[in-house]
Parts: sequence; structure tokens; C-alpha cells
Amino acid sequence: MSGHSHWATTKHAKAAADAKKGKIFSRIAKEIMLASKVNADPNTNPALRTLIEKGRKANMPKDNIENAIKKGAGTLEGAAAFEEITYEGYAAGGVGLIVNVLTDNKNRAAAEVGHIFKRNGSDFATRGSVSRNFERKGTILVASDAKMGDTPITEDALMEIVLEAGAEDLVATDDGYEITTSPSDYQAVVTALEQKGIPTVSSEVAYLPIEGTMVAVNDLALAKQILKFVNAVDDNEDVQEVFHNADIPDDILEQAQAEL
Repeated sequence: MSGHSHWATTKHAKAAADAKKGKIFSRIAKEIMLASKVNADPNTNPALRTLIEKGRKANMPKDNIENAIKKGAGTLEGAAAFEEITYEGYAAGGVGLIVNVLTDNKNRAAAEVGHIFKRNGSDFATRGSVSRNFERKGTILVASDAKMGDTPITEDALMEIVLEAGAEDLVATDDGYEITTSPSDYQAVVTALEQKGIPTVSSEVAYLPIEGTMVAVNDLALAKQILKFVNAVDDNEDVQEVFHNADIPDDILEQAQAEL
């Protein structure tokens, strides 16, 4: 996808699945419950504060957010003991997939996700065989017309703020300013932006394809096959995120999504 970052490629390819609000709310609620188990006060738990903001941006009802916090803190019944699991595998064309799962039943998750892989002519890969082509990074997107208070933010000013907070890089893309951090510095950079009153479009710790490992997908039929697989995995209730290294041109991606 010329002109787009690897992060944007992954995001755009998941757009159809991410549009399902109920699924988004469920995912964020699980993350909020986990963060609230550590500390249920967003004033002193920046990770929880970031997740609450993520919920608000997704138009998650306030009651859903508050109930997730209470469940995580143990003041409201219904909290489950979630376990984080990562599966690896391949889609058509040799495209690598990393599937992050957050589940209260790992046997169910393994069986259901494994069934989706088999239904799409694949299977789980050996641990590390796919993930070696990815790196875990904090990724934060700031809109190109974002303001710091009433003042439009410049690239130089934004770079100074985020680098001082520990960011690794800032790149101007078609989608705005993409900030990259190590996972350990991610929260500090998010907090620095928050303190300066600079809004973010989105932010997360994600698996990004390492430079040179993207798989070019220039065939519509192949693109549809890959996206169908990604969406099927993404639809599973235990799946939190699906990352891949397919490099699909915008025109093919849009047509494939329209035909699915």
C-alpha cells in the first residue's frame, strides 16, 4: 500500500471486522477488567486511563466502561479469569498471521480458532516461525490537523514532545503522524501527549511486520481469500487482535472488502 505505513496496512485490512461495535466493546471491556485488577483508579493507573479513552472513542456506553472497571476490581460479579494466548499461522500466499487471544477457556479458544484455520486450509504454525518476522511496538496516531490547546501542532513540536518521552520515531504518513515506541515506553509517550492536550486518533501495542518481510498481494482473488480468513478469525469471541504482513494495494483492498 504505497504511501501507507505497515500499521495502517494492518488496520485497513481489519476495517470491516472492527466496524462491529459489539465486538469492539467486548474486547475493550476485557482489557479494562485486566487493567482494573492491578489498580481500578484511572487517576493513578495510566494504562486504565488510556483504555477508558479508547472505549470512549469507540462510543462504548459509559455504563459498560464502569461495569468493566468494577468487575476487574472485584466490586461487581461477572469478572472472569482471562488468559492471554498467541497463535501463529499462515494464510494463502504465505502471508503470516499472529492471533492474540484473551480467554477464560483456553481449550475452547484453541479448538475454535484451530477450526477456523483448518476451514481455511491452514493450521497453527510452530511458535516463533511467524512472529520472528514481526516486532512488538507501541503505535500512536495523531491527526495531521491536531492541536495542542488552541494551537495547531507542528511536526517538529510533536517530535520534540514524543522523543523526550521516550518514543523511537515519528513519521508523517497519509493518516497523520505515526509515533513508534518500544512496548516499555508506550505508556509514557501516551501520557506525555495527554498532558499536553494533544488528542490521538488511536494507540496500541501491536505486532508490526519487520522491514522487508511484507508479502505483496496484487491479485484480487488472493486478497479476498486472505481477508476472508482474517475476518473469520477476528470474529471469534476470544480473539482480541489479528496481525498480518500482507501488502495489499489500496484499489485491490477496497474492491476485495466490497465483494466479501
